[in-house]
Amino acid sequence: MTETTHFTITTEQGRIDKVLETLMPNQSRSQLKQAIEAKLVRVADHAVKPSYRVASGDVITVTIPDPVALDLEAEDIPLDIVYEDEDVIVVNKPAGMVVHPSAGHPNHTLVNALLYHSPLSTINGTFRPGIVHRIDKDTSGLLMVAKNDHAHQSLAKQLKDKTNLREYIALVHGVIKQDTGTIDAPIGRSPKDRKKQAIVADGRHAVTHYRVLERYLNYTLILCWLETGRTHQIRVHMKSIGHPLAGDPLYGPRKTINGSGQFLHAEKLGFKHPTTGRQLVFEAPLPADFQKVIKRLEAQQSPN
Repeated sequence: MTETTHFTITTEQGRIDKVLETLMPNQSRSQLKQAIEAKLVRVADHAVKPSYRVASGDVITVTIPDPVALDLEAEDIPLDIVYEDEDVIVVNKPAGMVVHPSAGHPNHTLVNALLYHSPLSTINGTFRPGIVHRIDKDTSGLLMVAKNDHAHQSLAKQLKDKTNLREYIALVHGVIKQDTGTIDAPIGRSPKDRKKQAIVADGRHAVTHYRVLERYLNYTLILCWLETGRTHQIRVHMKSIGHPLAGDPLYGPRKTINGSGQFLHAEKLGFKHPTTGRQLVFEAPLPADFQKVIKRLEAQQSPN
């Protein structure tokens, strides 16, 4: 049923879209964004924009509409399911598969395949049922999917609170000299190309940690783990320090390793089970084409 909530602000705050994420942790970011766009977030009975600065004394009214009925086509597409129970599914997504439908990809997505397999949470509405977090089309690896709204709220809160585990294996251009590093730089849409993300002053907070696993001739294999989950985060951050991902058609150089896209794999995923509270950790091996490239690099002369 439709939910209307009122908040009275007693201290100076920031942007209303960020404030609501804190005030309403059980609502997904996309739900809150949709509510603002639909003029269902009001201050003093006036609809506000996402950039509205919340001030002391403001009375905020938020109306969250009923979930939209799902109308996507369920498709019988094979899935590599690593784990499943009544609440969650952990799936190993292949490179080349889009996670959820969009204007350019109306079907044949992971969501279409999941809907054929199981009921999913309705929190994200029509096009992203069950999807708590995403990885890019050409990134392979592990995703956690919610089968009901209770699980979705729990998993989304863990992402927001940064208590879950997400580790990636990436192959990047150049030889990274330091063994470990942290990139703390805000990410937002590129002002020069709307298809890209970039390091921008008014972007969203983004932190990526990395550790060198192996150095090759002109390439480095690294382990990355995330504090935040921004669009194209690892790809943008590694490019920003002069080590773009190999095979990346958007952020990498033209002369790169041929493949199905960037060599980036979500290898490890950990979270607390929404119902039992048990800590779960899953791993997925590198795809065959990724392993093949690594073996080829190992056969070449190493700088070590």
